[in-house]
Amino acid sequence: MDPPHLSTDEFFIRLAELFETRRKADHGSVFLTQKRLSYGSVSTNETQTVDDIFADLHPASPLPVLMRATNGKPKDETGEKVKLSTVVQPEALETFYIRYAEVWKSGMHGLRKRDRSGRKKAKAKKRKFGGEGEKKA
Repeated sequence: MDPPHLSTDEFFIRLAELFETRRKADHGSVFLTQKRLSYGSVSTNETQTVDDIFADLHPASPLPVLMRATNGKPKDETGEKVKLSTVVQPEALETFYIRYAEVWKSGMHGLRKRDRSGRKKAKAKKRKFGGEGEKKA
């Protein structure tokens, strides 16, 4: 069972720690996701119209957002999968995103540029030999 949702302050503290442990390990990933949190379930009555089926596309009031962060699956057995989540109410979204961007940018500080030299060499080699098969006239 997943742990309960964190408060936004606790979420930011733990997210900064997650970025810091990733930076110290010199490898690893942090996955950030967000989705609209809808309450209740949609019933499947045969008498429903198309408008009733897609009623959640146009809610009467703004819905909260579920924010998640995880370190994915650790490659070694010593690592533990960290899962963080918080619910942000619609009226607090703007201030949340400002603070979220600050934490996110500080977490990206230690990243190295991805090495794509192998990909460039393979592409150049393919061009040199004319690609796959012969061209038909």
